Parts: sequence; C-alpha cells; structure tokens
Amino acid sequence: MPPTDIRELTTESEGQAAFPILVQLRDHLDRESYADLLEEMRAEGYRLFARYVDDDPVAVAGVKIATNFYLGRHAYVYDLVTDEAERSTGHGERLLEFVHEWAAENGCEAVELESGLWREDAHRFYTERMGYEKYCYSFVYDLS
Repeated sequence: MPPTDIRELTTESEGQAAFPILVQLRDHLDRESYADLLEEMRAEGYRLFARYVDDDPVAVAGVKIATNFYLGRHAYVYDLVTDEAERSTGHGERLLEFVHEWAAENGCEAVELESGLWREDAHRFYTERMGYEKYCYSFVYDLS
C-alpha cells in the first residue's frame, strides 16, 4: 500500500487542494464560495483534516470543538467525505478514527455528526463499522 498520512490543512493552497473532494459532498459550492466560507469557518474554530496517499488528499474531515448541555465538550464533524475513486478502501474509517483520537486529546467527551436521511450507506458505515448511535433527529428552519 502506498504511504499515507493525515494532517491538518492550514494554508489556502491546502484548502484548495481539498476542494475537489469536499465538493463531492457539498455540491452546491464553487471554488470562490468554498474559499470564502472556509475562511469564515476557520475564524469560528473549524479545522480541516485530510488523509493523503502519496501526497494527494483522498479524504477530508471538517471538525469543530463545541460545548453544550447534552454532550458537554465534544467534536462536531461537519464534513466527512472520501474521494469517489477511493471509497470503501478504509480512508474514511482511518480519518474518522483520527478525529476520535484528536477529539480525546483535546478534552472532548464525544464526537457528533449528522448525515442526510437519504445517505443510507453512510448510516451503515457510522453505526455498524464505526460504532455511532442514532440518537436524535436534526431539524432546520430556513430563514431565507
């Protein structure tokens, strides 16, 4: 297997290198809106990590640490996606395990994420492979 590693993407060029993967999950974004939102999200504590194979990103995870009454201090995974050509090869699993380790090292009590109702394959991955529990529904109210 080629050499792999996981690292935080902190520069504009690293963030742009992740765009082709992230847009596979967030297909409403273009490069400009992605760059603008990423800058704003980073200012709010959002961290972007990528798993690399031979210096090319193959999976990305966007995470933020937060605190609330029901989970205490926790890491919230806003984005987790593996490049379509690399799916089902363990990259997402390893990246999410990294997020678990990172969250624990940063004093978190849990890792939380949401997944669209239509993403049944992802739900099986989270519950059966990664040990996540389905514990609530998430609702949104559109203010536009």
